[in-house]
Amino acid sequence: MKKIIFHQGNILLPLASPAAPSLSSAEEEIFRFTIAGSEYTAFDLPPAAPIPSGLTPVGLRESWSLLPEADYTAATKAAELLHWNREMRYCPRCGAPLRRSGEISKKCDKCNAEYFPQIAPCVIVLVTRGEGPDEEALLVHAANFRRPFFGLVAGFVETGESLEAAVAREVKEETGLEIEDITYFGSQSWPFPRQMMIAFTARWRSGEVRFADGELTAGGFFRRDSVPPLATPPSIARRLIDAWLRLRPE
Repeated sequence: MKKIIFHQGNILLPLASPAAPSLSSAEEEIFRFTIAGSEYTAFDLPPAAPIPSGLTPVGLRESWSLLPEADYTAATKAAELLHWNREMRYCPRCGAPLRRSGEISKKCDKCNAEYFPQIAPCVIVLVTRGEGPDEEALLVHAANFRRPFFGLVAGFVETGESLEAAVAREVKEETGLEIEDITYFGSQSWPFPRQMMIAFTARWRSGEVRFADGELTAGGFFRRDSVPPLATPPSIARRLIDAWLRLRPE
């Protein structure tokens, strides 16, 4: 059984050896699940609790380069479950306190409603323009980026909207561009805090880049030989961009 311990939003990793960290008897597991044949238990230490000896806090995204793939996947699942557990404390229907009733559910004893963790679908798209060696990709810097890198247009899916319609709307709202040939690329769970990223490619149809709604601060179309600093792994934005970069025409 592998332990995943979070403290104030950071995962706690061993300073040296990969030995399983120890917890006081007062700390109990919150969630248990299986990833790639291995069992994991997730813990969420109280904010005022001391960090156990031999562990150091690391940001979840930064832990990607420090953990085996299965362990990182388990850590992202644990982060989403623990966030939901902290936030989902009262019944949205009647306001009564909730209690755990299953592996990943909570129940209200007053109105009998049962709740499960929910995810927020978010589309992301790589838009290309031109052909052959002159082909360009639309890369942007969003106002909420904490690092000076460029990524892709993205946004949440609205009620009553298809994924493809959300892609076209987000590109239009954020850049003023019209697009076509919207094609599914892949998806990724993104636990910051509970998103499902659904990735697409598309082709530019018309328009000039303009930052219409204030969500983007910079960006434009870039050739493969002049791309700016890029979003870092393990984001699906980087996977999309890298896939485009590998399709380098002669």
